[in-house]
Amino acid sequence: MSIIAGNWKMVRSPAATRTFFGQLRVDDVPSRHELLIFPPAISLVAAAEARPARVRVGVQNIHWEEEGAFTGEVSAEMAREAGAEFALIGHSERRHLFGETDEQVALKTGAAIRHGLVPVVCVGETLEERRAGMVDDVILRQLDAVLPELALSARVLIAYEPVWAIGTGETATPSDASSAHRTVRRRLAEALGGEAAARVGVLYGGSVKPANARELLAAPDVDGVLVGGASVDPASYVAIALAAP
Repeated sequence: MSIIAGNWKMVRSPAATRTFFGQLRVDDVPSRHELLIFPPAISLVAAAEARPARVRVGVQNIHWEEEGAFTGEVSAEMAREAGAEFALIGHSERRHLFGETDEQVALKTGAAIRHGLVPVVCVGETLEERRAGMVDDVILRQLDAVLPELALSARVLIAYEPVWAIGTGETATPSDASSAHRTVRRRLAEALGGEAAARVGVLYGGSVKPANARELLAAPDVDGVLVGGASVDPASYVAIALAAP
């Protein structure tokens, strides 16, 4: 099984979301593959109502508090009621554009789990950190921050997304992805035990396109992909799903 997750970022209004799902043709995608879409929060209800039965939806971001004076934020409970089953947490853009810290990522992960959302926790290094040989150090620091929360969840997904490959056209090689994913798996096995760690899906994210999806999805220790811009087009999203082994 491969997991094909699409993160639309700040693209597609509610009306455009309904159009997308009206054009999405997933009948030829093998049923063993899991299909996920993360629309903008304002389009979450439209996605939940318009999606084909086999496509599941998630929220791109949540706040860790239940409610309160947090203008512009969405709680895990609100997202769940709107139709989300998954929560994308700690995406590189949240960390590097909005200053989200490891501690805040951990709080959001805990909130997602408490409200029955599957956390999709993102980890990954910048280009400077990669050049300094700090890939494993960065991944492990980010992962360690959420491990106490992950131990409480029946299901978890981790997305390795090197910051230098997000929206740049640059892509980690299959070998780069496999190496980072092995680092994630080793730490999960140490912290959660081998059986629990084996149930954690590890996705690769970063300039995934139909042209490179097959090679990435076939790489060892890659359980799926977190797709950005290429997931906004229904034909492109399906092409990536069809590339999965």
